[in-house]
Amino acid sequence: MATRVPRRARGIDRGSRGVTPDQRRLRDALAAVPERVAATIEASSRPPDDAPAPGEWSARQVVLHLAAVEEEVWQARLDALASEAFPHWPWVEPGLWAGPGGDTWDGALAAFAACRAATVARLDALDADGWRRTGRHATYGILDVAALLRILLAHDEEHLAQIATG
Repeated sequence: MATRVPRRARGIDRGSRGVTPDQRRLRDALAAVPERVAATIEASSRPPDDAPAPGEWSARQVVLHLAAVEEEVWQARLDALASEAFPHWPWVEPGLWAGPGGDTWDGALAAFAACRAATVARLDALDADGWRRTGRHATYGILDVAALLRILLAHDEEHLAQIATG
C-alpha cells in the first residue's frame, strides 16, 4: 500500500516575508506531517481500518479527526487572528471529518493533506506582524501564531504515536 500525499496538498513555500527561523521550522514541520502520517501507517502491521481495541479509532479515523481539527480548530483560529483584534477561543474537541472521500484510507489521507496545505497557505500569507498577532485560549491563555503551532504539532505527535502503536 504505497500511499503518497498528492503534491498539490503538500503546501507551497511563498518566501520568508520577515519570518524567523523558528517560525520557518514550525511551518515546515507542519507541512511535513501528512507525509509522516503516510510513512507511519506504511510501517504499521495493522491495516488502516482496523481499530486496535473496541471503542478506539482506527488509523483512518485518527486521520479523519486530524482533518476535522485542522478545519474546525487551527484554520478557524488563524482566520480569527487575521480578522479580529484579540480573539477568544474555547476548548474544542472535534470528532471525525465528514467530507467526501474519507471512507477510504487514501481518501482520508488526501483530505488531511489538503486541509493541512490550506493551513500552511495561511501561514505563508503571514508577514512578521501577522505572526505576532495574539488571541486568548480558554485553557492555554494568550497565544501568538507560533504558540498555536506548537500546540498543533503536539496534537499531531500524540496522534502519530497512536497510529504507530495502534
